[in-house]
Amino acid sequence: MKRLEMTEAPSNGSTSGDDAMTVRAAAIRAAAIREVPKHGRLLKSARDGRILSALMLRIFAISTPHGHGVLTTTGRKSGKERRNYVRAIRCHDKVYVVMLRPPALAIERPLAVSSWMWNIRGNPNIRLRLRPRTVAGVAREISDPIELRPAREAICETVHLVDYGECSLHLRGRPSRAKIKDLHGYWFDTGIPLVIELAV
Repeated sequence: MKRLEMTEAPSNGSTSGDDAMTVRAAAIRAAAIREVPKHGRLLKSARDGRILSALMLRIFAISTPHGHGVLTTTGRKSGKERRNYVRAIRCHDKVYVVMLRPPALAIERPLAVSSWMWNIRGNPNIRLRLRPRTVAGVAREISDPIELRPAREAICETVHLVDYGECSLHLRGRPSRAKIKDLHGYWFDTGIPLVIELAV
């Protein structure tokens, strides 16, 4: 499994350190600081996240549960296929995905971008394994408030049985629907939301 690469960069791909990115970074860091006390000991570093993602990828590549998927991108440097586990919510001919920034990472590097996100920026054509089959599509980041509203609702309000297990891995205490929705809200608000428009 290729090491997950997290590079410092604004979500729009620009390398300019403008005021908007400074404000965004501060907001992400503040949200992460508030989120940290809710989390358990499992994910305390970027390395922990890589290990968990690799494990989940192996499991979900065999059997993909509802609300999750295996994303295949093309390496921007190697040209090789790269697979990653993602939470994926399908709404008709669209699938919503979020690039996550775990609290421990977001505090230190609030504008970090994962390697699979960079791959999509280089080549937005992807494949996504969803239950019960693999679909092709084109992925793009979303920032327009009109598009963000249904995306946030899909990501945060949709709760599947497997999400209770995810919640117990991340958060302290007994998992609940309310805690799951709050966790997904944190992921959405501090991460990079995307929409995958499926090929028809």
